[in-house]
Amino acid sequence: MRLLKPFLKLPKSLNNIRFSLNKNNYNSVNLYFQDESRFGLLTHVGSSITAKGVRPIVKYQHRFSNTYLYGSYSPIDGDSFVYEINGVSCSIFAAYLNALSKHRPNEAKILVIDNAGFHSTKNISIPNNIILLRIPPYSPELNPCEQVWAWIKKRYKNHIFEDMESLKTWLHQMVISMSKQTIKSIVGNHHFLNAFNAAFST
Repeated sequence: MRLLKPFLKLPKSLNNIRFSLNKNNYNSVNLYFQDESRFGLLTHVGSSITAKGVRPIVKYQHRFSNTYLYGSYSPIDGDSFVYEINGVSCSIFAAYLNALSKHRPNEAKILVIDNAGFHSTKNISIPNNIILLRIPPYSPELNPCEQVWAWIKKRYKNHIFEDMESLKTWLHQMVISMSKQTIKSIVGNHHFLNAFNAAFST
């Protein structure tokens, strides 16, 4: 029941957003799930398949250079916008929002985010075409973007990257390889979809 309670307020929240929007300024309205994830040169060890009785041997390196992916993924049409940068901070989050606002600038974007400290909006300006919708504290399972990172990290495990450039190239290929249908299948939470369609399909 704990998981269902946050969704009870979702239809009302989306209806309030609908009424607050000046539709003359936007060609469309979309829903996105946003999150960040760290990727680095330290080998992400995972399971592997071998013959029965054969212990798998995986190459491993102990290096701590990292970068981050900031991503927004839509369960409505499979659209995505991903930003790669080294670090997490309020200023980086603000820069990401500004970049996202210029992607499909005539689209109003309802952006579901978590309550990470650097998601604070106290001292930053939110672009006019972005409306933030926060999930409850300590509920990362309510943000389907987490499953996007799981999809990428399943393929990232047991890889050895010579340097950060090779890692960034690999991440770029992973991001662009995700089809719109794949994205919709990963982040298509029916609670969000039903509430969004009820609010904006009329």
